[in-house]
Amino acid sequence: MMRQSRQIRSRQLSKGHVLVTAAVAALVSLAVPGCTAASDGARTPAGDGTTGSAAGAATASVPATSAPAPSPTPSYALSTAPRTIPAVREHIPARGPGWKPAAAARVVVPPANAAALADEGRLLAGELRMGFAETADARPGDVELALGTKNSGAPESYTLTVQGGRVRVTGPDEAGVFYGTRTLKQAVKSAGSAPEGTVRDAPAKPQRGLNLDIARKNFTVGWIEDQLRRMADLKLNQLGLHFSDDQAFRIQSDTHPEIVSTPHLTKAQVRQINALAARLHITVVPELDSPGHLGAVLRAYPALQLRDVQGRAVKGAVDISNPASAQLIDELLREYLPLFPGAFWHLGADEYQALVYRDPQASFPQLARAAQQKYGPSARIQDLAEGWLNDRADVVRPAGKVPKAWNDGFFTGGVVQAAKDIQVEYWTGKELGARPPLEYLREGRKVVNLNDEYLYYVLGQPNQFTYPTGKRIYEQWTPLVLRGTTAVPARYAAQILGARLAVWCDLAGAQTQAQVAEGIRLPLAALSQKVWDSRPPQPAWADFKALADRLQPPG
Repeated sequence: MMRQSRQIRSRQLSKGHVLVTAAVAALVSLAVPGCTAASDGARTPAGDGTTGSAAGAATASVPATSAPAPSPTPSYALSTAPRTIPAVREHIPARGPGWKPAAAARVVVPPANAAALADEGRLLAGELRMGFAETADARPGDVELALGTKNSGAPESYTLTVQGGRVRVTGPDEAGVFYGTRTLKQAVKSAGSAPEGTVRDAPAKPQRGLNLDIARKNFTVGWIEDQLRRMADLKLNQLGLHFSDDQAFRIQSDTHPEIVSTPHLTKAQVRQINALAARLHITVVPELDSPGHLGAVLRAYPALQLRDVQGRAVKGAVDISNPASAQLIDELLREYLPLFPGAFWHLGADEYQALVYRDPQASFPQLARAAQQKYGPSARIQDLAEGWLNDRADVVRPAGKVPKAWNDGFFTGGVVQAAKDIQVEYWTGKELGARPPLEYLREGRKVVNLNDEYLYYVLGQPNQFTYPTGKRIYEQWTPLVLRGTTAVPARYAAQILGARLAVWCDLAGAQTQAQVAEGIRLPLAALSQKVWDSRPPQPAWADFKALADRLQPPG
């Protein structure tokens, strides 16, 4: 990242000599201050044999006292990059006073871009306590937001220019312009003004965000919206919502109201969350986990519970050999698809407990028979589970959704393979049968990093989990570190689409909403830095934390 800072030399003083002819000749020396910062170092010192002010004055016949006293022009230091989180990736310094909000200044959007950028303009104007106008005539002191030509830059990129007392933010898409406004907002908050010069910025990873378990712990709409606003300032663009698990089912259902827990989000509240997220350029990624983690659903449908050969119920697991199980889940998927307008759908597929038995084929003969009937005599239960994942992907794909699933829902060595377009959400290498990340990458799969060593915030810290810290993420983790503490080779970087910090509420009462918000504040800030810029960050952690505390104070 470019953090260029130069110290200009103390202002040079050039001396000119004026020869005055009168009754008695006298020599008068006048000190002339440097005119502009641009002239510093470029001016030729007097007396070096070149033609300058002294030579011109030597022929003057007017008294020196008749010349007006020169007015010094301010000289500005070369600017440094604005202090933001994440840090800008490139800053081209310049000399000038920079920019700060003024009473008469406005945020302006050209009428041709008003439909796309008015929301961004009004938000920034409110944050900086400025006026807003739709006009192509920007005035001194204004901030102008504008869309560049199509494909004029990478997705979500922007250029922010501070020059001549004005600010101009452009980008190839709305998200890019929005992120430019976040940089301007943070620059003003951290230093009181935006520095002269040009910022050119773009994210290293397309998926950056927070994953939230609202199934085990109910979070209020207001709390979720507060996190969306914090995320937006950090240029994070995904909120995962895990809304169904063994403990509860947290979104209103019209097709199956019997499965819904109290309290829960109404559909109107979900639309409210999605609307705010869209304005902040955040995609909400819903997760209806199956065929495991369905305890809340199974309480209303005990006949669908998976049972082993001895008749014992398997916690949270539906019997995937029963066609009624697929019918129920598909009805729920089709009900919720229109509720979430984003491009992704998380299908879960993790921790299906039938597959952790020592001999799944013997323990679940009904599943073994179903696998062979559907996929041939060599098929096993893992093939039936993989087929389940593919079948659910077939449900969400026609709605324009990119399917996602947890890494332990992808199996190898069977007759059925997960569809190639299902994105791998890699969270662990500790589960039985979990494969190392290189296996997925070598298959050419796209992977999102939710490494449970660094990015799992598990309430109550059960099962040897410890709360992640911003310092550890900032100093040790990168998107290449998918499992444990070891990075995969850099040649796979393009297949790693990004990362999310995950809040899991295994012991829901261990922390309040406020404690969760404070607990994830610095980890989210550190994550935002590492997914925005793949290079090692320059400030030490203490400096980064101080800036984070200034931009998003504790509490």
